[in-house]
Amino acid sequence: MIRPQLPLNALRAFEASARHLSFTRAAVELCVTQAAVSHQVKSLEAQLGVTLFKRLPRGLMLTSEGETLLPVLNTSFDHIAQILERLAGGQYRETLTVGAVGTFAVGWLLPRLADFRAKHPLMDLRLSTHNNRVDVAAEGLDYAIRFGAGAWHGIEATRLLDAPLSVLCVPDIARHLHAPTDLLQQTLLRSYRTDEWPQWFQAAGLATHAAPPQSIMFDSSLAMMEAAIQGGGVALAPSLMFARQLAAEVICQPFAIEITTGSYWLTRLQSRPESAAMMAFKNWLLHISG
Repeated sequence: MIRPQLPLNALRAFEASARHLSFTRAAVELCVTQAAVSHQVKSLEAQLGVTLFKRLPRGLMLTSEGETLLPVLNTSFDHIAQILERLAGGQYRETLTVGAVGTFAVGWLLPRLADFRAKHPLMDLRLSTHNNRVDVAAEGLDYAIRFGAGAWHGIEATRLLDAPLSVLCVPDIARHLHAPTDLLQQTLLRSYRTDEWPQWFQAAGLATHAAPPQSIMFDSSLAMMEAAIQGGGVALAPSLMFARQLAAEVICQPFAIEITTGSYWLTRLQSRPESAAMMAFKNWLLHISG
């Protein structure tokens, strides 16, 4: 395919003028004269055969054709800038975008990221957190780490590790918990999964209907555990993700009873091929979680 020669200077002049809606301010940004910017834009309009701006007494206004062209140029220039940044210094830097459920990110992944950075110094990791509800395609993620049974439509899932749920609370509350029935006098902190506490009570040999009405629901285990640390109640959470708080005795686990309701999974769209950066991250995760 033969590509037409792109008038890059004229496109840059148009993009800057469109952002500022002013030839004068665009000229300042580009370190050229106002006349030069105006000439470049007129040259581009002549080449395209359309009018990109309406010239007003005070500034500019984009025409419909200009509004169509601007977002394309913004995206293209941003992409070029990203590639140039990754090539800077004579070494190609790969970018990996990962979304992780907040509990896993804070409690397990972040303490281990220094090891990943040491092993892959030329990889730029972009990490975002979510509350286990994530749209991999819409958010442009290479991978998403989430909790569940491993079955999501159109998703390939690789199991990382189990995270059994335990009763966790501050020591002051734990002193009053001698048997599971003592929990019936406490405020229970829970996730949006309504079956977790009933499952735990059943594992403890109590009727599932024995759970008391006083409870607080959270959409994040991190928020739930912060409430527990402040003495706001008793949480049912993955103790593995709060190992540091347990080691520091900020919280404690009054009962050995645990239940497993799911695992943490590394997921990606089935339609998305795994890049070298994705494979490196996946292999690292599987190695340290195995």
